[in-house]
Formats: sequence, structure tokens, C-alpha cells
Amino acid sequence: MLEPAYQADVVIVGAGVAGLSAAHRLTSAGVTVAVLEAAPWAGGRMSTEKVDGFRLDRIGQLLSTAYPELRLAPGLDGLVLRPFAPGVLLHGDGRHHRVDAPAGAGSARGALHAVRALASAPRGVSGGRGGPVPGTASRRAFRVLTGAGQGAARAAAPIGGAVDQARLGAALTRLANVPVERLLARPELPAGQALAARGLPARTIDGFLRPLLAALLCDPALTTSSRCADLALRAFAAGRLCVPEGGAEMLPELLARTLPEGTVHTGVRVTSVATTSVTTAEHGEFRCRAVLLATDGRTAAELLPGLRVPDFHPVTVVHHTTDEPPRTGSALLLDADRGGPVAHTAVISEVDPSRAPAGRVLVSSTVLGTPPPDLDTAVRTHLARLYGTSTRAWETLAVHHTREAVPAMRPPHDLRRPVRLLAGLYVCGDHRDTSTVQGALHSAHRATTAILKDLGTSGSMHRADPTPTAQAA
Repeated sequence: MLEPAYQADVVIVGAGVAGLSAAHRLTSAGVTVAVLEAAPWAGGRMSTEKVDGFRLDRIGQLLSTAYPELRLAPGLDGLVLRPFAPGVLLHGDGRHHRVDAPAGAGSARGALHAVRALASAPRGVSGGRGGPVPGTASRRAFRVLTGAGQGAARAAAPIGGAVDQARLGAALTRLANVPVERLLARPELPAGQALAARGLPARTIDGFLRPLLAALLCDPALTTSSRCADLALRAFAAGRLCVPEGGAEMLPELLARTLPEGTVHTGVRVTSVATTSVTTAEHGEFRCRAVLLATDGRTAAELLPGLRVPDFHPVTVVHHTTDEPPRTGSALLLDADRGGPVAHTAVISEVDPSRAPAGRVLVSSTVLGTPPPDLDTAVRTHLARLYGTSTRAWETLAVHHTREAVPAMRPPHDLRRPVRLLAGLYVCGDHRDTSTVQGALHSAHRATTAILKDLGTSGSMHRADPTPTAQAA
């Protein structure tokens, strides 16, 4: 049972990754914190359902090893990331085409020469966990490897021929090395329009960039700000797509578990906030020196009328199990033809074996936008074509539909929306930054920096509290 008037320096409303990360930064600076969460558990939208030994993500946003905050955020030292095979696997014209992106280093000219060399050397696709068959060319090169391994098939790749591949490889390599602030200063358009204006061939855009960005942004129409799209492509080019080992919930669970005991209070519904107090439905008033709203955008606007409620992209994740895994290994599979409801899919148990019981296979597939009426049949039909195998015997484990899964980032979109509303009242979350885990964590970083500056102290106001052992950056 909570005390009716729990005292803390800062009360954080919301125990998603933004709120929990903010709690870590504040407690590391010696500030006492109470995190209040209305749900019975911490984690917010990053939740994982357990069914018969399977771990099934409800939204399953893709992460990147290039996200800076995954390295910088305190409390995430124990996070284990499971990468997909390098690049992505495209299904187009009835074939699989593995597209291997640059690793974020090297010059554009170097990438161009490497791609030209690769274009003249036939290769095959590896179906195992190791990704593409190793070659003598640098792994920093951009490459397309087709199942046929012949020149005619390679020319039919979804992104075009060798010259088109070289142009795209050079563009991604440059993007991987552009400072973030320069990206944020670029002219802003809807991402789909910006791609068409940059001189890349239509085949490259439609066959690769559109399905890739749809998966990264959860936005099939590509109405997202071109600056946000550039950041997503930069992360793709500079790192590896990945998922947390054990499910999406492991990230917030790790943050919550490594906070001081008694910091997080679940089942506490906040009804109003002020600069020095938070009122709850059943647990009285929490007095404090500052309040940080770390909820989703809609809840934040309900507690603070006047905040803008963003539009949202709906996401549906369908989980199947089968005895024999499709022969795509640990690749993220995209549909270059966009011939069905599935935006991207993967044999996720090949990426992270902890998500399925021994001897079982977990296939997780994401549908963006409004799902079709007969969802399971439509998804099975599409997956049969994508994986090249019958899906009739596949068992459906769960269908998770989240209507307000990801805040929309249409232009004009301020990637650094203010986190300090006034002294004593702050807000953070993916709706204040980019609609990614990186954006949520970065907004928490910005908010805690403002809070510590306004408090004017790196220590607690409680004399009985121990001396802090670390200072906030």
C-alpha cells in the first residue's frame, strides 16, 4: 500500500522506456524519484505476451545497433541485442534478393568501386544464420545477391542493375557519415516526395527504399518527414537492425529492475498534475519539486490540455508457429512488389532463439495501416508467396492490433519539441522527438538535463538520503 503523500524530488508519470530512462538519469545524479504507472506492469507499448513458451511482441518496432542512446542510456548495460542478417532480404519478381548495406564507414567512391567489382562476380544467397556468403570485397560495400546468381537475374533485382546499385550504395554510405545536425537542417518534405526528388531511379525507390522505410517508420504511405526518414536510413546504413533478446519487454524490464527499490509504482492512475504535485485516483497526492510527464502523446494531452495530440500509425503483428523454418535464415524479409498486407516478416526464432521453445519455429509478421477483414487468411496467402512454402499447417499463436502504435511524424515535424513546459513541469516521449526507441530515450535525456539545470543541484533535497555516487552528464 502506498503512502498517501509520498515525497520525492521528481515524480515521473509513465513507466515506458522514456520515463524509466529518465528515472535512471535522475537517480544517478542523486535526485529522488517516484515513477507512477497506471498499468499493472512497466513497459508501456514495449510489451511481450507469453504463450506456451513463445515470446510474442505486441508491436515489435525494429531497433538499430546504431542508436546512440542504446549505448548512452544508464541502466541498459545488460541489454542483449540480437541482430538480423546484414541488410534485408527483398522478395520481388518471384525471387529473393539479399541487399547488404554499408557498415557506416568508408568513402562513397570506395563503395562505388566495390559494387562495380561485386556486380561482375556471381554469388548465391545463404539461407542460414550467417547471412550472405563471405567474399573478398569489403563488407562496407552495398551489394545485391540474388538466388539465381546469374547476370540476368541480377539485372532484374528490385533496385535495378549494377549502376543503380552503385548509386544507391554511394548514397547510403554518404548518409551514414553525415552529422545528425546537418540532416536536421535539410529542406523538409514528405518522405515519398523527397525520395522522388533526389534523382534515384524509380525502380530503386519502389523496389527497395519504399518497403524499407515503411518497415522502419511504420508508415506505408511515407507521409513521414523526410528528415525523420533520413535519420532512419542513416541508422540502417551505419548499423544492424536488431531486436532485444527475450522480447521487446526486456528493455523496459531491465531499466525498471536496475532502479533503486521502491522507485516504480504500478497500478497508480494519475488524474492531474501541477509543478509541485501529482494527484492520483486512489493513492492520494504525491508532493515533489518537479513533474515529468513520460506518457504517450494522447495521455499527456489529457493531463495537460493544450499539448498537441499526434496522429498515429496503427500496427498489427501476426505470430505463427511451424515445425520447419522457411529457408530465409535470420533475414528481415520485405515485399518489393507490395503484393499483400505484410510489410515485413522474419523467422524471429532464427534471430532470437529465446523467443520460441526448443524445436519450434516462430514467424512474426507486421501489417501496417488498417488490416484487411479476413486478416489471417490474407496474411497466410501473402506469407506463402514471400517464403515460397505452404502456410496451411502453420498455427496462429496471436494477433496483436495496436490502433495508436506509433506517433506520426508528418512535416513540418519538430524533432526537438520542447521538453520543458515551464519550471517544474516537463514532458518526454517519442512524440517529442522521433517515433522510435532512440527518440523516446533521447527525449528523456533532454528532459532530465533541463530538470537538473532547473533544480540547480545534483543531489537530493532529503538530508537522510545517501550521497550520490555518480553525476549526470
